[in-house]
Amino acid sequence: MKAVVFAYHEVGARCLQALLDGGVDVQLVITHTDDPNERIWFTSVAELATKACIPVITPESPSEPDVQARIAAIAPDYIFSFYYRQMIPMSVLNLAKIAPLNMHGSLLPKYRGRVPINWAVLHGETETGATLHVMAEKPDVGDIVAQQAVPIGPDETAGEVFANVTAAAAETLKGVLPQLLKGEVPRRPNNLAAGSYFGGRKPEDGRIHWDQTGAQVYNLIRAVAPPYPGAFSDIETANGTQRITVNAARRLDTPFALQPGIYRIGSKAIGVCGDKMAVELTEFLVDGAPGSLNSLPEAPATH
Repeated sequence: MKAVVFAYHEVGARCLQALLDGGVDVQLVITHTDDPNERIWFTSVAELATKACIPVITPESPSEPDVQARIAAIAPDYIFSFYYRQMIPMSVLNLAKIAPLNMHGSLLPKYRGRVPINWAVLHGETETGATLHVMAEKPDVGDIVAQQAVPIGPDETAGEVFANVTAAAAETLKGVLPQLLKGEVPRRPNNLAAGSYFGGRKPEDGRIHWDQTGAQVYNLIRAVAPPYPGAFSDIETANGTQRITVNAARRLDTPFALQPGIYRIGSKAIGVCGDKMAVELTEFLVDGAPGSLNSLPEAPATH
């Protein structure tokens, strides 16, 4: 079976390796050039493909005529997309003789769209997963081919969940690969009415709103903890406005009779939320540098 693979990030690398291990003849890999402004903490698809002697291209858009012509010349049985960051036009997808297939990081039809793992953690979900589905004109709406559930622990960060989803994505692909190699694509409807769609997240979406509940604040911190940029809050200090970036926290069971915000209480940094519940900031930065308790305002003695 001949394949063309659009791929990026850790899921892209793991799923590309699964195809190679399974005997798929990958004749072209389309990936992205790394953004110098992005923290690159994942395996390089380009390096993996190059080591496997597979041609690699990094076009600005998959819609470029040269890209389509090159894929048409290969006449692939399958086109795969593994965490490729752009929509692939139908004119390209239709070049797959059997099917164009995408790996998505959720249990479709839930959490269609962008950064599904971060959204799932933010919303306090207890389960997500990996889904291989048929690509269509709109994102994540095609028939489901295979999927595997992944639990989300109450204290797991999005990065930890992502690692588990990555493993599940590779296993999902490996499980269905014998059928795909026979030209068989198991399909069941993707019931969109039972799911949801979410867009991308912007840096400002990481701002902590302390008037929210303790659960909401804690879930935000988990959802954007490293390797993501971290949740943040601006506070007024003797040095002016300073940004506190929270990289790790834990929920506290004791309510605090304080206004919502960040305080120094004894030897701990505490964030009090709108429902009077709180989180302890166990790891934080002040204006990008490792923070200290002395950076924080001392709480009044009413708590």
